Amino acid sequence: MTQQLSSPPITAVRTYIKKTWKTLTRSHEHLLESAQDTKLEHPPNTPWLVYISPQEDCNTVKSVLERSLSAKEMQQIEIRTLPSEAEAIHQQGLLYLPGPYVVPGGRFNEMYGWDSYFILLGLLRDEEWELAQSQVDQLLYQVQHYGTILNANRTYMLSRSQPPVLSLMVLALFQHTQDEAWLKSTLPLLEQFYYYWVVPPHLNPATGLSRYFALGEGPAPEVLFSELDEAGRSHYERVKEYYKTHEIDDYDVSLYYDREKDELTDLFYKGDRTMRESGFDITNRFGPFSIDIIHYAPVCLNSLLYQMEQDLAQIYEILGNAELGQQWSDRASLRRDRINQYLWDEEKGLYLDYHFYSNKRRNYEFATTFYPLWTGIASPEQAQKVVENLTLFAAPGGILTSTHITGNQWDAPFGWAPLTLIAVQGLHRYGYHTQADDIAQRFLNMAIKEFTKYGFFVEKYDVERCSAQVSDEISFGYSSNEIGFGWTNGVILELLALQ
Repeated sequence: MTQQLSSPPITAVRTYIKKTWKTLTRSHEHLLESAQDTKLEHPPNTPWLVYISPQEDCNTVKSVLERSLSAKEMQQIEIRTLPSEAEAIHQQGLLYLPGPYVVPGGRFNEMYGWDSYFILLGLLRDEEWELAQSQVDQLLYQVQHYGTILNANRTYMLSRSQPPVLSLMVLALFQHTQDEAWLKSTLPLLEQFYYYWVVPPHLNPATGLSRYFALGEGPAPEVLFSELDEAGRSHYERVKEYYKTHEIDDYDVSLYYDREKDELTDLFYKGDRTMRESGFDITNRFGPFSIDIIHYAPVCLNSLLYQMEQDLAQIYEILGNAELGQQWSDRASLRRDRINQYLWDEEKGLYLDYHFYSNKRRNYEFATTFYPLWTGIASPEQAQKVVENLTLFAAPGGILTSTHITGNQWDAPFGWAPLTLIAVQGLHRYGYHTQADDIAQRFLNMAIKEFTKYGFFVEKYDVERCSAQVSDEISFGYSSNEIGFGWTNGVILELLALQ
C-alpha cells in the first residue's frame, strides 16, 4: 500500500504554490522581464522587441504600457507592429498579450498553449479567479489576433500551435463563473481554433483523423542557440552524429538526412518543428527524435479533438441551441469510431499512433494510451485492457512516459505531471479508483519528497528513481529541469483535491 502524506509538508506545498502564481505571473508591469528570452542570442545594449497584432493601434498600446512601466524600462523595449507575413520577421521578439498570464517558469518565460490548461486547474483550486479568467482570455486573444493558440507567444513560434485544450479551459472557467454571455463570446474563436486542426495540412483525408503539422521551415531558432551540450554542439549536430552511428529501421532516414552531404533535410526540420507542436519534445514515439510525426495520426491529438467536439456540443446545449449541439455531438461520435478503427490495437490492448504510409499502428507503448479513457472514448472492455497493461507504465513515482529509454526527456525513465493527471482521471472515469489513487499517491509522495529536499517543484521527474535530478540522463534537446513549475503546481493541487 502506498504511504499517505502527512499534513505539515502539504501545508508548505500549498503555501509555496500560492506564492508561486505571483512569481510566474507576467503582466504589463513585467513587460521588460517578459520580453527577455534566454533561448535566443541578444546583442548587448539593444532593446528587446515586442510585437503587437496589426489589429491593434501601436500608439494606443504604447500609451497603455507607459502607465505601467518607467521611462527607463520603456527605453529598453521597442514596440513594433507584427508584419502580416511571418517570413517578413527578421528579428525575433515577444508577442504582446493585453492581460496577465502565468508562465511555466525557468527558461520558459512566455505563455505556453497546453501548459496553460494544467496551470488553470491550479489557479481555480487556489481561488485565483481573476488570474484564471485572464489566462483563458489571453489564449482567446491569440486565436483572434495571431490566428491560433501558439506554442508560445514568441514570434518564432507563430508557425506552430500546441495540443488543443482551449475548450476544456473555457468550460472549466465557466463552471465557476456561470457567465453565459462570456461563454457565447468564446464560440467563434473556439470554432476557429477547431478548424485549424481539422483541415489540411492538419487533416489526413483518407482516415478523417488529424495530425500535428507545423507551418514553418528550417531549424527552430530557439534550438540552434540554447540547446547546446557541454561540448558546445547543438541538438541538430547531435542528431546528425546519431544518424551517422546508428542503424535506424523506424523510418526511411534518407527522407531526413543526406548522408553524402552530412546535412539534415528540409523535411527533417518540418518534422522537428511538428514534434514541438505536439508538446512532446523530444521522444522516439514517432521514430528517433519523432521526426516522422508528420506521417502519423496521434492518439493524443485526436482524443483532444474528440473532447473539443463534445465540449462544443455541451456549450451549444448550455446556450439553448440543441440542434447545433447535436451536430457537434455527431462529429464526436464519428471521430470516436475512427479512433477505435485506426488507433485501438485489440491484440496489444492499447491505443497506438497510426502511420498513414504503412497503414499500420506503431508498436510504441506511450502514456497517451490513457487519453481515450480520460476523454471517455474507450468502451468498458477497452478500458479494462488498458488497465491490464498498467504495469507497463506504473513506476515508483507514478506513470512512465513510455517503456523505452532513449536519452529523450519524454521517454522512460521520466514522468510528467500532466500525463500522470490524465492517467489518474481516466482510471477514475472508468471506476478503477484503487489504481488511480495508487498512481496519484506515488506521484505526490515523490514530488513532495523532492520539494522538501530542494524547496521547489520542477517540470519533470525520473519516476524510477523518484528524483528531480534528471539532467545527466538526457542526451537530446535541452537537459535542464526547469523550476517553477506551472503545470506541476496545478497538477499537485488537483491530485491533492482527489485525496
